[in-house]
Amino acid sequence: MIDVTLIGTSSLLPIPERALSSAFLSCEGRSVLFDCGEGTQTAARKAGVNLMKTDIIALTHYHGDHIFGLPGLLQTMHSMGRTQPLYITGPEGLERELAPIIRLTGQTSYEIRLIHLPDEGLSLSELDGGRFSEAKLTPFVTEHRTVSQGYCFTLDRAGRFMPDKAEALGVPVSEWKNLQHGQSVEVNGVNITPEQVLGESRRGLKVVFTGDTMICDSLINASRDADLLICDATYAEDGQAELAAEHGHMNFAQAAKVASKSGVKRLWLTHFSQMIEQPEEFLKNAAFENTVCGYDGLTVSLYFEERDGI
Repeated sequence: MIDVTLIGTSSLLPIPERALSSAFLSCEGRSVLFDCGEGTQTAARKAGVNLMKTDIIALTHYHGDHIFGLPGLLQTMHSMGRTQPLYITGPEGLERELAPIIRLTGQTSYEIRLIHLPDEGLSLSELDGGRFSEAKLTPFVTEHRTVSQGYCFTLDRAGRFMPDKAEALGVPVSEWKNLQHGQSVEVNGVNITPEQVLGESRRGLKVVFTGDTMICDSLINASRDADLLICDATYAEDGQAELAAEHGHMNFAQAAKVASKSGVKRLWLTHFSQMIEQPEEFLKNAAFENTVCGYDGLTVSLYFEERDGI
């Protein structure tokens, strides 16, 4: 299961009902905060999200409306006595761009580790050296007015575990979980692999967070078959396509086009211009059936599909 909450849905300027860009995802005891705009802490509290559980902050780019909530959040984590390391990732220039923010934050009770995700993605089990996790965070290039990237969060699903095969191989019940999580075990000196006790892999889950971007092939490809696409939709009107391109964003219609071409299951629009007082009034411009105008506190729990009754 993956839980996702939109925390901030405004762009450029926070307004009373919309904090600046951020979203929170939790899965298998891991938590990712996507961007951290001004007002993130207050909006998270209203939404019932505990940011102290954040394992990694994934920044899409370094414009102020996506990072100016960081110093306050980092200080709050210190004030609350956090001790576990906090990982922060982002596109090229991470160390340079975050240096003043870290200086402003001051001394912390925990270690801040700046990391660059490999192109093939990072298994979240690697953050602390091996806790079970089929969750993976993968960056992809986006097109904005500055260097930027979006993120795919995927949760793989192993094949159905077959207890009869495990029993026939003499695997004790205490070791079944290891095999289910892709770990080989040794039984009476014999190495037993997951493939020996698992069926074919089943469909997992996928969430995509775009950050700020124009419509582009890399975004469409990264969003293929996503269960949820959280997408830049800064402008509402069809006639604002040129304005959106000028500022490196999309309008509602373009976001819907990405969703349609990618075959996503559901689309959340976000990062609304302050010119849009009621995004729902323009929902008709997003010609994709399963589209929601995001709002601060919108949440969903995503579950694995069940196939053939298993």
